[in-house]
Amino acid sequence: MNIGEAALRAGLPAKTLRYYEDIRLVVPRARRANGYRDYAEEDVHRLVFVQRARSLGFTVQECRDLLSLYEDRGRASADVKALALNRIGDIERKIAELQAMKTTLLDLAERCHGDRQPDCPILASIAGEPG
Repeated sequence: MNIGEAALRAGLPAKTLRYYEDIRLVVPRARRANGYRDYAEEDVHRLVFVQRARSLGFTVQECRDLLSLYEDRGRASADVKALALNRIGDIERKIAELQAMKTTLLDLAERCHGDRQPDCPILASIAGEPG
């Protein structure tokens, strides 16, 4: 199948598929005589795998690692679990950062009078001015 059909079946834009190919995350198994990519069902399956992993927050390198583990029938599930737990740690750190940002913004919004006056603690804080 051509790149457009493979992208459609994988639920990805063709541009994303080309990017994955450029970084050699996914490489079509064959090329036609005219040089066009020829994707097989297993290529689409790999694309779906990568898309799902990316939607769970895995980096491109982690996707490479996951694909390698997926294709290695002798893999240790502990290696896969370690990747997942590492990703969970990253997510927890990000949640903490977002919570801190939310707390700060709520505090600043509460201190802002929100009237027609120019004084604004939100802008002062962003500018690094003493509050």
